[in-house]
Amino acid sequence: MATEGVDPRTPAPPAGSARRAIVGRLSWGLADQAASSLTNFAVGIHVARSLGLAAFGAFSLAWVTYGVVLSVSRGLATDPLVVRFSGVSDVSWRGAVARSSGTALGVGAAIGAVCLVVGSALGGPVGTAFACLGVMLPGLLLQDAWRYAFFAAGTGRKAFVNDLVWGVALVPAMVVAARVGSVAAFVLAWGASATVAAAYGCLQSGIRPWSSGAREWLREHRDLGYRYLVENVSNSGAGQLRAYGLGAIVGVSAVGVVRGAELLLGPFLAVLMGLSLVTVAEAARVLRRSPHRLGTFCLLLGGGQAAAALLWGTALLLMPDRAGELVLGGVWHSASELIVPATLGVAGAGLGTGAAAGLRALGAARRSLRSQLFASTCYVGGGLGGAAVAGTIGSAWGVAAATVCGSAVWWLHLRSALRRHRQDSVPEVRTT
Repeated sequence: MATEGVDPRTPAPPAGSARRAIVGRLSWGLADQAASSLTNFAVGIHVARSLGLAAFGAFSLAWVTYGVVLSVSRGLATDPLVVRFSGVSDVSWRGAVARSSGTALGVGAAIGAVCLVVGSALGGPVGTAFACLGVMLPGLLLQDAWRYAFFAAGTGRKAFVNDLVWGVALVPAMVVAARVGSVAAFVLAWGASATVAAAYGCLQSGIRPWSSGAREWLREHRDLGYRYLVENVSNSGAGQLRAYGLGAIVGVSAVGVVRGAELLLGPFLAVLMGLSLVTVAEAARVLRRSPHRLGTFCLLLGGGQAAAALLWGTALLLMPDRAGELVLGGVWHSASELIVPATLGVAGAGLGTGAAAGLRALGAARRSLRSQLFASTCYVGGGLGGAAVAGTIGSAWGVAAATVCGSAVWWLHLRSALRRHRQDSVPEVRTT
């Protein structure tokens, strides 16, 4: 299918206005990610303080499973939407969003049913968490689909408002869950509040998800969707395999310790998780209007993320134990030992996301897939190998080293893709 986009004959806007437009869209993207980060951070902190370490580990397993399912939905439904329908006409966007959101809803229903079956079979706190996650998955995935849709249209303000609605709905839900005091109650509260925001997204967009259009959407975008599916699942699946392997090698409590360290770096992890909401759409616009600036855009993006992560990690190292205990309770002392390797891992991942955004904008799905598979293999190998050698702290250092190596591969592939794009863009000179 041909990429839909801005007519190349349309005059480019003045440089100053174009920069202001980019800054405006990125500002809303940062605001939205800040809202999302605060929501995820608040949920994790509240659950960590309300439950014991083992129960928090069970909740964390459901959380990382949601991350894998979210990657499936994004790969099949919303990543192709951002790549091919950023900056298109309103008619094209609305039709695409109806089918894309319907696809996300279908993914949530299908995998949610599997989670229900698996959770019932497992039993115990972990099984209960999985079963509750299965019930909540359709609403969770639809809420995420609206965010992608709004950023593809350049209306990040609506995505920000939608995340605020989720945050507001989350407050009474968490109060009720704390009174119940079980893993199931917290998973249901988290998912129910997301479902409220998903319903509000239908009102914001004036679009109803078209589930029957999912097959057509998958067929039209199979050249991108299935590669992005494998790429995304290998990314989040690596995290899940590491969590399961760490639980088997060291114990379920170790999963809670790692999750605690991730919560300390939560603002940056949430930004990385949803980076394509803003950056892929912006990189696609840069590619259409000023292709020669795409490499610089990606370098500034990745370098800025890495520098910010290092600054945040430095601040965490200076945090007094009393403040850490106030945030994470009994999880703080174990999680604080992982701050340095976790920070380096997030910084390496942040640098790599700049290159990943460029490859997505170029539609270089094959190169992107190769990069992600290499990075995910390194992540699992480093995380589990480190756990076998030195327990939880060894797993953290193994992941940090693997993330830096993976980032280097992302940038090598982007450099090759940019070179290929420049060669393809040079008109062939005919000799007479």
